[in-house]
Amino acid sequence: MKKLLAILENWKYELLLYALIQHLYISVFFKNLDFYMHIIWPFNMIFLGLASVGVFMGKGKWLIRIKNMLLLLVVFLPIFQFLKQNVAIYLQISSLVYMGLFIIIFGEIIRFLLKPKYINLDLLIAAGCGYFLLIEISAFMLQFLVYNDPLSIDNIDMSSVPNTFVDMVYYSSIIQTSIGFGDITPLSHTTKMVTSFFGVMGQLYNVVLVGILISKFSNHGKK
Repeated sequence: MKKLLAILENWKYELLLYALIQHLYISVFFKNLDFYMHIIWPFNMIFLGLASVGVFMGKGKWLIRIKNMLLLLVVFLPIFQFLKQNVAIYLQISSLVYMGLFIIIFGEIIRFLLKPKYINLDLLIAAGCGYFLLIEISAFMLQFLVYNDPLSIDNIDMSSVPNTFVDMVYYSSIIQTSIGFGDITPLSHTTKMVTSFFGVMGQLYNVVLVGILISKFSNHGKK
């Protein structure tokens, strides 16, 4: 157990980065998205939960309790999803729970990025984690909105839960990178504002991150 905790702490950002990437994009290897959702997704969430443990080591008790509560919900939600299938209210609640977990992890990543006065590998990997966490948060926020109002976003595949999630990940990645293919577009005023907000957040994160890295690199050079 101690060895496992040591690994989770020493490799926490590497594990988290890998867990986020495979959670977002592993569906590319599965033609059968129902198999991906019902079999692969639960293991994905368990692995992602374990990968986030190291980020919270040494933190306050209340923060750890909130994280653990959300993590339990995240692990068990895919099981209920298999039973409930496409019940809209369940899908909205699960989207908010997932979003809450990723917001807490993102907050801890930002704290770490601001803390050290030097640049190392952990800092660079944590910066990558923050970028993918923004995509996660954006994807689940938009998923919540589209299940609340299926007509709020145009050209989303609502035929199944995994198809909708894949479209949300794709759309959120497009928002964060500001590519703007235009194949998926927000229709309601709420989704338009949310989309623009996450677009601005993505650019702000990039600008702030570059500023942090330059500042730390300059400080290290002076020393």
